[in-house]
Amino acid sequence: MVDPAPTSQATATPTTATPPAENHRLAGILAGLPPTRILVVGDLILDRYADGKASRVSPEAPVLVFDLDSERYLLGGACNVAANLRALGASASVLGVVGDDEGGRRLRALLQDADIDTQALVTDPTRPTTRKTRYVAKTLQVLRVDEESRAPVSGPAEQAMLAILEQRPFPWRSVLLSDYGKGVLTPRVIAAAIAAARSQGGVTVVDPKGKDYSIYRGVDLLTPNREEAEAATGVTIRTTDDLHHAAQRLREITGIRTAVVTLGKDGIFFETEDGSHRIIPTEARQVFDVTGAGDTVVAALTFCRAAGVSLEDSLRLANHAAGITVGKLGTWAPSRREVLARLGETAGAPAGKVLTREQAVEIGSRLRAEGRRLVFTNGCFDILHAGHCDYLGKARSYGDALMVGINTDASVRRQNKAPGRPINGLEDRAAVLAALQAVDFVVPFDDDTPKGLIEAVTPHVLCKGEDWRDKGVVGREWVEAHGGQVVLVPLVPGRSTTGVVERIRQQGG
Repeated sequence: MVDPAPTSQATATPTTATPPAENHRLAGILAGLPPTRILVVGDLILDRYADGKASRVSPEAPVLVFDLDSERYLLGGACNVAANLRALGASASVLGVVGDDEGGRRLRALLQDADIDTQALVTDPTRPTTRKTRYVAKTLQVLRVDEESRAPVSGPAEQAMLAILEQRPFPWRSVLLSDYGKGVLTPRVIAAAIAAARSQGGVTVVDPKGKDYSIYRGVDLLTPNREEAEAATGVTIRTTDDLHHAAQRLREITGIRTAVVTLGKDGIFFETEDGSHRIIPTEARQVFDVTGAGDTVVAALTFCRAAGVSLEDSLRLANHAAGITVGKLGTWAPSRREVLARLGETAGAPAGKVLTREQAVEIGSRLRAEGRRLVFTNGCFDILHAGHCDYLGKARSYGDALMVGINTDASVRRQNKAPGRPINGLEDRAAVLAALQAVDFVVPFDDDTPKGLIEAVTPHVLCKGEDWRDKGVVGREWVEAHGGQVVLVPLVPGRSTTGVVERIRQQGG
């Protein structure tokens, strides 16, 4: 649950939305960022999702029976931070510990598939690769099982990490410390990371964990959320004055010059050492899931600061990037293209959801590399109605992202539609679809069928309405041949665009 926005008589800047001219300026900054080399040091986590059904109770005990359908693996912890850096255009490497086990090998392969450098990975045969398994029925998490060691890394594994950080000249511009409390960020590792970044004139940014922030003394920035800042400072944050007191304590404990506290839907607070402070408003259009938003903020902030962007502009760009993440289900690493599209959009328009075919192929490849499930469906969606909304919501539940192929106007006219169709042009139909929370991407296609588009993006799940059961689903052979599945989604009875049009004509006549 997110707390209400802090209020006070203090002189915090009003939390108003960023004006278009300011967005244009920020877009120019983001577009010009060089592929800066950044080392992510922290707890590497392999996220396993077991997808299935939990619809019956065991006769042996009063517990749910989980019928496993499939499993998938994603980058978690510090790995997800690195994925966010890479998606934004930074050159990301990871330094952390994996076990000499199947999980470690799988995690290494996922990182390499995501174009994240793994040369600094350290293998420790005495501890397991941290793995979190989530059992998921549709979008509902039934159970989580953690396999991990939280003991501080020591011995040869710690020495190997220190040897990498003590290289001179240091190969990376800046260091991002991602602390998930799994024992990788020992005091010696943190101190070596700070010294390494300083040797390059770079910055050290930490996403903290726990209550003792004295271990981070010497870093340039840290990004606790409201609850973490309360735990570290002992200050209950309800007002802007409380934020001011918490910021003072953070500076005293860590020696940082500027304190930053993320406030979820209420934005980001920062205060400089002279006491001036500001709340940068959230840029989220809709909040679907806050999972991973902190990873996005710290990645964007580090990338921008490492490239010499001012703190306030860095925080604003981080806010825009996180605004994309919270609109997705589960963790999401927004690309530079997505953030630029968001910055260039007009008020109320969808944030870069309408893609070209080439962009759709890029998204499909990226999702596969990250182990995420892409769902695809298609149609002309001429007059959007309740049946469409129900169908798209159900389709979205089968994966991590929903891509909707939409016929161009010429394609609709060739499909033996009634005269005058489509009633709404392609641009309007795409905009309405993209405004739906369930829809992640919209891709126009001009062919008579979506076969070419389906083969180009190769989704994990192909959805059509159950009325296609006897018609032959276009793309079925390709999707199933590549290990995917075809799902026929139940439809809401009595809802169709043809019916809507006919009722309008009858009433108009």
